[in-house]
Amino acid sequence: MIRALAAITVAATLLAGTPAAAVSTVDTAGDIVEVTGFGSDPGNLRMLRYTPPDLPAGRPVVLALHGCTQNGASYGTDSGWVQLAQRWKFSVVLPEQRATNNANRCFTWYDRADTSRGRGEVESIAQMVRRALADAGTTAKRSYVTGLSAGGAMTAAMLATYPELFAAGGIVAGVAYRCASSLVEAFSCMSPGRDLTPAALGDAVRAASSHSGPWPEVTLWQGTADRTVAPSNARELVEQWTNVHGVSSTPTRTDTVAGHPHAVYADAMETFTILGMGHGQPVAPAQGCGRSAPYFLDAGICAAARLAASWALS
Repeated sequence: MIRALAAITVAATLLAGTPAAAVSTVDTAGDIVEVTGFGSDPGNLRMLRYTPPDLPAGRPVVLALHGCTQNGASYGTDSGWVQLAQRWKFSVVLPEQRATNNANRCFTWYDRADTSRGRGEVESIAQMVRRALADAGTTAKRSYVTGLSAGGAMTAAMLATYPELFAAGGIVAGVAYRCASSLVEAFSCMSPGRDLTPAALGDAVRAASSHSGPWPEVTLWQGTADRTVAPSNARELVEQWTNVHGVSSTPTRTDTVAGHPHAVYADAMETFTILGMGHGQPVAPAQGCGRSAPYFLDAGICAAARLAASWALS
């Protein structure tokens, strides 16, 4: 997940200004390609993108953020997002961390220099989104963000710092925005987790921009056996975003989906708790969504497909 997560990753866990003249690799075959010249790129990230052939104008854009030790292309394919984009015709932006920034390719989700609006990695990723929306001929009402682990934490940061760019977001095994602001805090934030008040969590998001709403809807995915990002982080995220939306942190509806607990919080957010799953993103290869790989865990339910359906991407 991040520089803080680097040591854990090595030990055995997993652990995006004004556009310049733009150049991108020709993608007539529908490949994942690099897009350059998308902006000033203060975070020094790469912009990768998958665009299905003959994509009509106005189709949605999904921003998908990888975890540590991963890259944009592997995350796009292993999570199932590229498969879904092929099937349902939308584009996928895949920001990629550079090894020169972080040896384990972790997005810097905890550092204020990279998670404050107009600065660092979040600004680079925002520039990618603006470029993608312009190229797709669409608007932020059809723009979505999701990510795993460090990418999940960065998803929370993007929703907080640039809420006007996204209709909704999906956080997989992530942590609340401003859970940590230093390397030391990042470790304790991930596990055992911090216990901040809902007001403090909500205030952190409200202070991240001048946005006053409406706020993006949020979906959370968390495994109960995750020993890298403690499951208590999901509760912190619920408290953060229900506070931002001004709704109760008690679910308005609960049920099960594919045998896993599912909760809905008014029209603001929902959570999927994947029983027995460790650190990673749930995929369902038998259902044609994602493939089993390290930190892509066959749980009989696919986070990407569920998110795509709830966002009406088909």
